[in-house]
Amino acid sequence: MKRLIAGVVLGVSLSAMAHGAGDPAAGEQKAAVCAACHGQGGAKPMMASYPKLTGLGEKYLYRQLTDIKSGDRSIPEMTGLLTAMTDQDLKDLAAYFNKQELVVNQANADEELIAQGQAIFRGGNMASGVPACAGCHNPSGKGNEPAGYPALGGQNAEYVAKQLQAYRDGTRATTANASIMADVASKLTDAEIEAVANYVSGLH
Repeated sequence: MKRLIAGVVLGVSLSAMAHGAGDPAAGEQKAAVCAACHGQGGAKPMMASYPKLTGLGEKYLYRQLTDIKSGDRSIPEMTGLLTAMTDQDLKDLAAYFNKQELVVNQANADEELIAQGQAIFRGGNMASGVPACAGCHNPSGKGNEPAGYPALGGQNAEYVAKQLQAYRDGTRATTANASIMADVASKLTDAEIEAVANYVSGLH
């Protein structure tokens, strides 16, 4: 009897966990509207200033979608697109995009900036107090899913630079982990931002 009760409790718990998670298959249908700007599967955005959505991390993607829907993260191009979506819809979208294959386009990287970008990404800048990006985003740029830190490897350089500048000037100040990134970005020069962005765009 005790085993039966334990089995029922475990089954209910697992069912609840599964219900709360994102469904990639359901997300695929809901992602059709996203393809116009981010490309099929979120892999090839129509503009370099738009992000690739593939493999960023499900937790990170969900947080960004909820912030955009609530208005905490302002993206004019996405105004109204998420309004009618439920919380489960956003989880499904996050799960779908996270499962898609990342396409690394090394042609976006400026070879002259790679060495400087690599040095900052892997070792930071001790003189100015910039920590190594790899500490949170993984040495290979894969991010940290449990912590909600996004994968950066293969992301469009123009988009990465745009976000670092937004953290630095305070226009992206209300989203998750914003205080950490704002502190880091405040110590980066324009040249360092460009170098790091170019380095991660070609990082596998």
